[in-house]
Amino acid sequence: MTVTVDVSALQIAARIASTIDPVFTMIDRWRDRIEAELLAVATPSAARLDPRIAQLVGPALEAPGSLITGAGFVAAPGYLADAPWHLAWWLSGANTFGAGEGQGLRRLDAVSDPDAEQFRDYTVLEWWRVPARTGTRHLTGPYVDYLCTDDYTVTITTPVRAAGEMAGVVGTDLYVASLERELLPVVRESGYPCTLVNASGRIVTSTDSHRATGALLRLDGLGEALAPLREREGGAPADATALPGGGALVPCGDTSLALVLENLRD
Repeated sequence: MTVTVDVSALQIAARIASTIDPVFTMIDRWRDRIEAELLAVATPSAARLDPRIAQLVGPALEAPGSLITGAGFVAAPGYLADAPWHLAWWLSGANTFGAGEGQGLRRLDAVSDPDAEQFRDYTVLEWWRVPARTGTRHLTGPYVDYLCTDDYTVTITTPVRAAGEMAGVVGTDLYVASLERELLPVVRESGYPCTLVNASGRIVTSTDSHRATGALLRLDGLGEALAPLREREGGAPADATALPGGGALVPCGDTSLALVLENLRD
């Protein structure tokens, strides 16, 4: 059931969307460039593609105040002639994974040999699996990313296609701590107990210190209210929805994030 909420909540949701939207726009631009590059060659290869990926994502990773801590392209298994499993992924100097802060821009040292003990099949991970199934972008997390950050992370990925085939995904990693610093002051302006969640109900940040980042928010009716966000991911935003007990869910544009407002009847 849709519900009318205070205009300030709608404004806060719009401000949250405006923080994420530039990341979406950047990833879409990268996707278009990669697709054009793949179509320009008869046999795509990692040797040719990797320098171009580095040129695409490097400036954004090194930009002062950038929210992203990792970015790149992950190829569909067998798509690249010289690299059956391949991650062309770069880390910013703020990313402490494997090196410590202040190490500068560097490439992720990924295990690409499927026979190696540390190899991980990335096609089973949410940030790959969902875009591959839906054909649209997907926001994964917050989750602890043991592959690229070793910290609470939000990963945004979108499919890359060439000649009618999925060539891989392109995307970014964002530390949840950085997002929280950016978004929590905005969320606090709601005037209500308020929690920002993803389309699965996982907490990004909250005005309630007892609601831990990454945990599932368990409220009556929340799963049903979030279903339109999962269905419309990458498309038009859903409407604000009433929750049992007097709360409301307010989508943040088409980001697949939403504000959960509680105790509106108090």
